[in-house]
Amino acid sequence: MRSIGEMARESGLGVSALRFYDRTGVLVPARVDPVSGYRWYDPAQLEEARLLARLRRAGMPLADVRLVLAGWSGADKDLVGELLQAHLRRLERDLSDARDEFSTLQELLAYRENTLTSRLVTTVRLTASAPELAAALDAVRFACSTDPELPMLGGVLFDIEEAALRVVATDRYRMAVARAGATGHGGPAVQVVVPAPLVDAMRALVNGEEPVRLSADGDRVTLETGDGQASGRRLDHDFPDYRRLVHLPTGRRALVDVAVFRKAVESGPVRTSEVRHQDGASYDLSVLKVAHDGTVVVCDDGDDDQNQVAVNREFLLDAIAAGGRDRLVLEFGVPTAPIAIRRPDDEETFSLLMPVRLEH
Repeated sequence: MRSIGEMARESGLGVSALRFYDRTGVLVPARVDPVSGYRWYDPAQLEEARLLARLRRAGMPLADVRLVLAGWSGADKDLVGELLQAHLRRLERDLSDARDEFSTLQELLAYRENTLTSRLVTTVRLTASAPELAAALDAVRFACSTDPELPMLGGVLFDIEEAALRVVATDRYRMAVARAGATGHGGPAVQVVVPAPLVDAMRALVNGEEPVRLSADGDRVTLETGDGQASGRRLDHDFPDYRRLVHLPTGRRALVDVAVFRKAVESGPVRTSEVRHQDGASYDLSVLKVAHDGTVVVCDDGDDDQNQVAVNREFLLDAIAAGGRDRLVLEFGVPTAPIAIRRPDDEETFSLLMPVRLEH
């Protein structure tokens, strides 16, 4: 007999997915311990579990999966073949429809690019607090993208307003926003995307207490301090409208001690059987929830709370480190909404982590 953990590792289905398929009657364990409720599977069920994993990865609806499994174990191979072919035809039809929609979207985008006026080229000069700018860059740098197919996300947005400089970074799966005080710019708001290597060069210079001077002239961005200068070309791409992405529904807030929480995440359970691929790399999940006493709990595999949220563990640890405080506020909305990680004393510096859907 195989334990549920062994079945998960050998089949490619997550532990939570195996529990789900048990509850729905798709793949029922051969034996369930009447005292502990622990599930045990017959060795012959491994083939069915692997087949189930393949069918679900192919996006087959659960109702059809039931019939395929029933036909697979019986003599009705014609039914299985017909169901597989029908699903393949649906996938091909859906792909054709998606291509048509994307073709239309590309035409609309080309039309917008031809009708919009050219980008305004202006010279911007401002002065910023060195400690504030350093702290702001430290708070967002971890969220820069390294995806070569999305060059517009491979840097930090400098969003310049009359009395503030906001810096923003995102790789789609996480976003970080921070603010530094600024003076000297009296014109309209200007946005400049600074490539990550230039951001790192700027950060290396911003170590003192004296104000620093930032300028953007055409396609060049320059930071000057008493110790030197970092200058380079800005990215010739528009950054997403981050302001539309940071307004989240009001959620439940929990204050965490960073040292204690980091230790709980680092040593706590992960969904190792639910390894996913993001940007071509596999990663583990930490599953979180707010307990009744207001503490944030790292859930184990046996916790089926509907309000738990799964996030990339490495991203979570990065965001905690970038928070730069002994205590941070974690804000949870619905399980499909991002988790917000905020500073108790600074509402304008925060990180957002996209949730990861757990397999069922």
